[in-house]
Amino acid sequence: MRTWMHALARLMTGALTLLLTSASAYAETVLVRAGRLVDVVEGRVLSDQLVRIEGGRIVSVGDFPAQPAAGAQIIDWSAYTVLPGLMDMHTHLVGDIQSSNVAAPLMSSAANDALTGAANARATLQAGFTTVRDVGAYRAFTDVALRDAIAKGLVEGPRMFVAGAYITVTHGGGEVTGLAPDVIVPAEMRRGVADTEAQVRQRARELLAGGADFIKIIATGAVLTAGTTPAASEYTEREIRAAVEEAAAHGTFVAAHAHGAEGIKNAVRAGVRSIEHASYLDDEGVALMKKHGTWLVADVYNGDYIDEVGQRDKWPEEILRKNLETTGTQRQGFTKAARAGVRIAFGTDAGVYPHGQNARQFAYMVRYGLTPMQTIQSATINSARLLGRDGEIGSIAPGKRADLIAVTGDPLQDIDVLRTGLAAVIKDGVIVRNTRP
Repeated sequence: MRTWMHALARLMTGALTLLLTSASAYAETVLVRAGRLVDVVEGRVLSDQLVRIEGGRIVSVGDFPAQPAAGAQIIDWSAYTVLPGLMDMHTHLVGDIQSSNVAAPLMSSAANDALTGAANARATLQAGFTTVRDVGAYRAFTDVALRDAIAKGLVEGPRMFVAGAYITVTHGGGEVTGLAPDVIVPAEMRRGVADTEAQVRQRARELLAGGADFIKIIATGAVLTAGTTPAASEYTEREIRAAVEEAAAHGTFVAAHAHGAEGIKNAVRAGVRSIEHASYLDDEGVALMKKHGTWLVADVYNGDYIDEVGQRDKWPEEILRKNLETTGTQRQGFTKAARAGVRIAFGTDAGVYPHGQNARQFAYMVRYGLTPMQTIQSATINSARLLGRDGEIGSIAPGKRADLIAVTGDPLQDIDVLRTGLAAVIKDGVIVRNTRP
């Protein structure tokens, strides 16, 4: 008995020592010297700032002192512009990117989708995006598994907020379509299929119980789903409201894929938090979004990629046609929304195109109506507000998670340096990318 007790005591002592050592390492003070720091809350740029980080969080931000505190790790970013970690509110990390083969999702496995997702997550983080909203995977809950693996430190990637699966009508915009009639799509790819108000409620409950952070509903047809019409509504206002009510009961919200003008308005009136794509957004829809405070998440770069690569790789004619029909009108609607003061968050639809290229969209958002500062805010504090996490992430301020990036040049003069000039990335106080000389 005494030998057993001594062994247990040694084990507990060792565990306590390891715990204290880990806590001490995590609490190490890191000082980041920022040559220029973008204050996204106030919309200003501050010079020669010191960001103090402890335990993965920002403790203070202020002028760089003549003699910084001794004993801390100092990261010298005095030659760079420092911004909060970037955020993308419309990604699809799990699985491979879009291709010409409509049956491609059936030619992979859940394990392959998850492992591909891990690689996609790393590419996204290395591009400076420390937080993403992942708005749906064909295989239910693979996004939940990836999110949790990142949170546990098993996989390198951005902080993820996930939908679990799409809620969609049978053969609708969130289904795998274009197959022969006798091909059976696996049940795991149809977990969100719902054709009535009661079924929408049930699917929302199931997805939230399975670990989804929010609900994604496919309110209209889709550009990239064969046999569907983007302008056509696939759910009524009442059916969308059922999803909104179930999400609200669980303390969360609904994001609505909506291309068509009426589908957008149905979703806004039903109380969704964000409209994704908004290809046929009209004046009435703009006014309605402004009135309700609904967020716009529009992938205004994506159409150019689809046209270029789709033509080259011979994607189906239907998809190329729908893309041409929606790209120009989407950008016109985006400009109207920007002028009207609609709340805009950054979202790219990465997963249609290769992950890690998210920052290509910044220049497009400036081209179609936002100022450079507004564009930066869309991918930082405004995305955090969309998530309801602006007290935790989205800006460089005391108490928030220490997510920062350093870029060469001035993004307020040339927004594209967020893509071409990324020098370093910090997530939760840890350097995850450093390409500085």
